[in-house]
Amino acid sequence: MTLRVALAGNPNSGKTTLFNALTGSKQRVGNWPGVTVDKKQGNLKGDDDIIIEDLPGIYSLSPYTMEEVVSRKYLVNDRPDLIINLVDASNLVRNLYLTSQLLELNIPVVIALNMMDIVESKGDRIDIDKLSKMINCPIVETTASKNIGVDELISEVKRASKENIKPKTLVYDQDLEDVLDKIESTYTGDLDPDLRRYYAIKLFENDKESLKHISLSEAELDEISNIRKDFEEKRDDNAEGIITSARYDSLEEKSYEILEKSKPKLSATDKIDRIVTSRVWGLPIFALAMFMVFFLSVYEKSPGTLGTDAVNGFFEDSLIPFVGDFLTRIEIHPALVSLVTDGILSGVGAVLGFLPQMMVLFALLSILEDIGYMARVAFIMDRIFRRFGLSGKSFIPAMVATGCAVPGIQASRTIESDRDRKITIMTVSFMPCSAKLPVIALIVGAFFPEHQALVSFSFYMIGILSIIVSGIILKKFKELQDDPSPFIMELPPYHAPRIKSVATDVFNKSKSYAKKAGTIIFLSTIVIWLLSNFDFSLNLVGEDTSASILARIGSLIAVIFKPIGFGTWQATVATITGFVAKENIVATMGVVLGLGSEVTEESTALLTAFNQALASPVAGYSFLLFNMLCMPCFAAVGAIKTEMADNKWTALTIAYQMGFAYLVSLIFYNIANLIVYGIFNIGTIIGFVGLIFLIYLVVRKPYAEKKNINYEKSVAR
Repeated sequence: MTLRVALAGNPNSGKTTLFNALTGSKQRVGNWPGVTVDKKQGNLKGDDDIIIEDLPGIYSLSPYTMEEVVSRKYLVNDRPDLIINLVDASNLVRNLYLTSQLLELNIPVVIALNMMDIVESKGDRIDIDKLSKMINCPIVETTASKNIGVDELISEVKRASKENIKPKTLVYDQDLEDVLDKIESTYTGDLDPDLRRYYAIKLFENDKESLKHISLSEAELDEISNIRKDFEEKRDDNAEGIITSARYDSLEEKSYEILEKSKPKLSATDKIDRIVTSRVWGLPIFALAMFMVFFLSVYEKSPGTLGTDAVNGFFEDSLIPFVGDFLTRIEIHPALVSLVTDGILSGVGAVLGFLPQMMVLFALLSILEDIGYMARVAFIMDRIFRRFGLSGKSFIPAMVATGCAVPGIQASRTIESDRDRKITIMTVSFMPCSAKLPVIALIVGAFFPEHQALVSFSFYMIGILSIIVSGIILKKFKELQDDPSPFIMELPPYHAPRIKSVATDVFNKSKSYAKKAGTIIFLSTIVIWLLSNFDFSLNLVGEDTSASILARIGSLIAVIFKPIGFGTWQATVATITGFVAKENIVATMGVVLGLGSEVTEESTALLTAFNQALASPVAGYSFLLFNMLCMPCFAAVGAIKTEMADNKWTALTIAYQMGFAYLVSLIFYNIANLIVYGIFNIGTIIGFVGLIFLIYLVVRKPYAEKKNINYEKSVAR
């Protein structure tokens, strides 16, 4: 008989680590039925009859976010055989808030009291036996990151499943208990006895989601409503607030009996946070940290840059000449030789050449996340975002998007407000993801060789600024007006980076990067080479590629990009192929300019590709601006469509991203030319008009509902 075990816990409590420890490699990833929230499932190590369902990280079973809806639906409707509740012991009362709700489901619960090493380091002590008796649940001390207590937890899960021990729910003050009993006795429908108290609390809270699953007569609804209103007036609070306070009061009371705290003292984490998260130093430290990340990634003597030079040298000096000579000796047609060497190897090599730099970047970002610093960044940015009416939760998807826009867009599911979620989806891809970083390295290396770190870092800041500015603009529209949703996040204690965790993260991201180079980029380079080497009559064009299919198509579209500094067919087609995958920009440059894997060293050819009349760093920066802010790759567009679940909103998102990118590039290119080179022409005027328009969008008053006027009364007067 198969045993279904749900793994539930707060975000950042170590749930993923514990899930991996329990299941090992026997994991399957999909989506929960009807939604796009990730579903992780696996068989318990050593026992294929026990299936572990990893629920999304949640703080409660109230249906505010998609994750909470998914978790509650599974626990209430599907009712697993047992729940493993992962509790962060270092933040006991806050984590037991979710536990208090799980107990009301009357499903056997085994508590994994995690991060006990942190509790012990503080000198605190938790009376495990007393807590276990209070709630009638087995409790196992674990430190999932070190695989401590996992075997004991597995044994306890097997034992508890056989004994089917039902937990004890929290008991609140007598007045509230009387009200809940009254509601429970009012409902006369056919309801699972195990869920009577759970639904009594939900009916008291007036939980709309719960009302969908139980049938109540009008008389019952009215009576429950009257009970609720009377008690709300008595307590001078709303029902949900009353329940929340009752839970915390009960948990705080129990904590005095089970938790023995050492003499309060500032921990190392507290001392660091006084500086790192301060209102004065928090943002400058974050900016400095990100600058150092980019500096160490692109610095000419860094391991990443040396590795990139070595890979480029291997492709250009060894692999491409060797393959070309070999194919020529066996009398392969010259066109096919060119396809392999100038197309496939040059294009793929141009992308793979940046892999060492990407690995250094991945490692540095992973270290910042693993030590606990990135959680502080979200806290710091919440202050800034909230000043502009945005949800601090929007920055979490933005951080995720620095790895890849697709999971960044999907991470918007944690935002309760539908309108805040839409704004986040529309703007999160402004962040420079790993696919954009080779493009930044390419252009910055050609145009700004002496300031690579500073210019690269500027695009990270531009991504954040663009999200803020866009949030201000979009919040002005009726369809997107809403109060920012509350931001709650656990700040884990600092710890030394875990080598295995960082190495795994770097390997997975590097594998994904290389896989894309071997699939999407590989196919794209073939298409690009064919289109750039044949004309519409399917004749080889030779060295003069201006007559090729690609050049003709690119020349027709190039006029659109001329006002923003790169109106040549080469730069145009690179931009267009970037919509398939942003790395394609690098691959396209390597093929159409004939630069191969040495694309970063051919500054003159790159400069000419952007603007033959004015080959300037301003044009290169404008090119980067547009390609960083415009529509993301097709995979990200697919994620936008899935998350929006609406074709109209998907189209509006793409239109806004393209319009915003073009407007910002237009303003920058034309005004920068005036400031740097003293050039004043019609483009300068257009640039200032664009700036005035952008300022207008930012400062204009929000949409306000027009008041209905009773014209009959007005006339009568």
